[in-house]
Amino acid sequence: RFMSEIFSSLKHRKQMSTTMPPSTDNLQGQQPDALIEFRLTASFLEVYGEDIHDLLDEDRKSLPLREDSNGEVIVVGLRNTTVTSDVEAMNILNTGTMNRTTASTLMNRTSSRSHAVFIVNLQQTTRGSVGDDVTTTSRFTFVDLAGSERLKKTGAEGERAREGIKINEGLLALGNVINALADEGRLARGEKVHVPYRQSKLTRLLQDALGGNSQ
Repeated sequence: RFMSEIFSSLKHRKQMSTTMPPSTDNLQGQQPDALIEFRLTASFLEVYGEDIHDLLDEDRKSLPLREDSNGEVIVVGLRNTTVTSDVEAMNILNTGTMNRTTASTLMNRTSSRSHAVFIVNLQQTTRGSVGDDVTTTSRFTFVDLAGSERLKKTGAEGERAREGIKINEGLLALGNVINALADEGRLARGEKVHVPYRQSKLTRLLQDALGGNSQ
């Protein structure tokens, strides 16, 4: 539904920008900037243990996390596919879901053994009343977390047990990050709060989505 609505909204804005004549309201800053162009890309990955896999890559190589020159956390080698409709975006989501690591436990015949992250990047170019073009980039991050596990209930052994432990470690690390970000008492006192993003690959990957100017 989200993808359908965002494409509908962007196409409507672009159409209005090309058909709406200039007006004095625009000179007074009361008319929104015209949308000149937009581009959406999508990627889909899983965090399996401490490995990151591109769910659109059949080779399923473990991909490294890096910090670029702008301080942004990126996955090196992750495929970023241009999508021109909500149908194309859903095809990526469906294809990746089929490639996600699952296994049978006593609790679930197709238990997810990884955390999945679907990322949509939106680039927009708008033109203001004085004719200047501005390009902005937004990122939407959707996370499907594997459920926490109790080994006694799942009956997991060997590899399944190790997967369950890694799942719980990732969830614990995420909880620690959220608790640190939500420590309003220490923030109100002006104290510096350490946010343990590096505690796991999952939290490191989601650092930009959880902190900074994210909403």
